[in-house]
Amino acid sequence: MAHVELRFFRDPTTGEPHIYEHGVSENEVEEVLANPGEERPGRGNSRMVIGATEAGRLLRVIYAPDPSPRSVFVITAYDLRGKPLIAYRRRQRRKRKR
Repeated sequence: MAHVELRFFRDPTTGEPHIYEHGVSENEVEEVLANPGEERPGRGNSRMVIGATEAGRLLRVIYAPDPSPRSVFVITAYDLRGKPLIAYRRRQRRKRKR
């Protein structure tokens, strides 16, 4: 995804971006969106991206396209763990073999 403006869902009680609750920074979200390993449709109008940060951390980022061009609304982002992580790695291995 080319450079886009990011807006973040904010926790109503803290006023901080929701991603902070998962220990994710805005820069990490930007890194994953700039170089996604996989992108899929989410619920409704949302999209789901899985990718690695420059430090190698695998994140799932959920976002919705904004009405304004080149802008997205980031709903949440968190570490990819457990079965979803195993399935993602399997899909990436299959993709490389082709």
